[in-house]
Amino acid sequence: MLIRTSTDLGAAIRDRRKRLKLDQSSFAKRIGVSRQWVIEVEHGHARAELGLVLRALDALGIRLDASSEQSLSRGSDKSAVDINAIVAKAKKSRA
Repeated sequence: MLIRTSTDLGAAIRDRRKRLKLDQSSFAKRIGVSRQWVIEVEHGHARAELGLVLRALDALGIRLDASSEQSLSRGSDKSAVDINAIVAKAKKSRA
């Protein structure tokens, strides 16, 4: 999955949390933050503390890969997640 913005990252976190059937409160308790922090991160808050974001990713089992662009080839990862579909789904559910 290619994450380009804080909104993309928030959508990925929200999607994974929901797939794990965790509500925001229990997830917040698990990583030692407030429910409001989870809400803000899931909405793409750009100034979230990096250490807490990394803790959230770890708790959800989301791997962070810092590959260079040269090593990325479109379609090479069969298990890739379509971030555009996740964001579109999240927008539909808000409407």
